[in-house]
Amino acid sequence: MPSYEYRCSSCSEFEVFFPMGQASASMSCPRCGQPSPRRLSVPRLGFGSSAARRLIESTSRSADQPDVVQTIPRAAPRPTPSSTTHPLHRKLPRP
Repeated sequence: MPSYEYRCSSCSEFEVFFPMGQASASMSCPRCGQPSPRRLSVPRLGFGSSAARRLIESTSRSADQPDVVQTIPRAAPRPTPSSTTHPLHRKLPRP
């Protein structure tokens, strides 16, 4: 359910939840009862799944707090070339 923001001229801003498209252009203030016009506000969209949220947070955190490394990471082992035992493959040219 979307939230709609209203601004009272004497009090402050307040937020109300209505089904989409059913919010009125003005609403009475819950504190003083004065009519308050509706404000345009930014929609609050989620980041998606929790894995995506963690990735976004770690990426933004690494901008000003990079990970400090004590040693150089080891290189990944190189894959060994596959060899064949078929006797006809021995006649093929080798690189």
